[in-house]
Amino acid sequence: MLTKGDDFPIHQLPVPISEVGTERNFYDRYFFNGYNNDGEIFFATAMCVYPNLNLIDGSFVLVAGGIQHNFRYSRVLGQERMNTEVGALKVEVIEPLKKIKITIDDKKYDISANLEFEGRFEPVQEPRMTLMNGPKVSMDSTRLTQHGRWTGNITFKETSVDVKPEEFFGTRDRSWGIRPVGSPDAQPVPPIKLPQFYWLWAPANFEEFSSHVYFVDNERGESTHSHSVLQMSSEKQTEVLGAPQKIITYEKNSRRVLKAEFYSQKDDGSEVRVVIEPKYRMFMCGLGYMHPEWGHGMYRGDNESMYDSYDLSEDPHDPPFLHVQAISDFTVSMNGQTSKGIGVLEELLIGKHKPSGFEGLLDR
Repeated sequence: MLTKGDDFPIHQLPVPISEVGTERNFYDRYFFNGYNNDGEIFFATAMCVYPNLNLIDGSFVLVAGGIQHNFRYSRVLGQERMNTEVGALKVEVIEPLKKIKITIDDKKYDISANLEFEGRFEPVQEPRMTLMNGPKVSMDSTRLTQHGRWTGNITFKETSVDVKPEEFFGTRDRSWGIRPVGSPDAQPVPPIKLPQFYWLWAPANFEEFSSHVYFVDNERGESTHSHSVLQMSSEKQTEVLGAPQKIITYEKNSRRVLKAEFYSQKDDGSEVRVVIEPKYRMFMCGLGYMHPEWGHGMYRGDNESMYDSYDLSEDPHDPPFLHVQAISDFTVSMNGQTSKGIGVLEELLIGKHKPSGFEGLLDR
């Protein structure tokens, strides 16, 4: 089927853009977060198309006054991947790799937003992530990550937020490829094993630079995928750091991170130390991650929406609330100097992890 994308010189196969191969779990996603200088206001957006499921879904989260407000939207894609609008939510590329606009006009749930993200630095292409379940590819994705500032406004009932670029930082990512979406596979790959996924992803913003570190560990605690990057305002360059290592301290009787210490090396051999101390946690199921009814790629109808909220003073610590972004204070030490910043520590810790003492699926 021909669609708007076919009028752009972006083909990579001798088929229309609407066709992405035979893998049902192909996805193509936008993600954004934003926060003010003290982290008391936080917002996030996700939007994704699933060409082989013929669906698009999106969501917006606003955290204010300790309450997480979740707005979710889903519709049939109609194979038109260039139409990045679902329900009341719209994502527009104003300047590729530089400026993205998000708008919401939802009279049903009394939420409106007009937000523009502008990159502070060039996007960083993270290493390709491929994970296997026996002979089956369970995840194969590419991600770009970019730090930036936000401009605009958000209004929800009596709450009004003036989003000024000098006060609001954030990070966006774009990822695409294969990952579990929609309904689970009817026939699991034998032999059946307990799921295992240890994921820490930590982008942060400072006045003069940004940092980004992530780890994916196996059951033995070995990092199968890791990445560490610095981007400096003065030099306008990206430095990929080497030999990333970590020390993680957990809250008592919990899989939640109390404190994270990341160590990497610059090209000259000097050490970069990143200390992360969470302030509070936002539940990613508000954006559809692991949600039992509004999960990514689930068919909800021709054009459906939903609102609910979570009290962030409560932490169920069980599915679907395992996946979180912890709004955190960051401290970076390098070259004999220490800098303070703010960002998120995304955590999804499922299954065994020997260094942490996790021996089962969800033990603490």
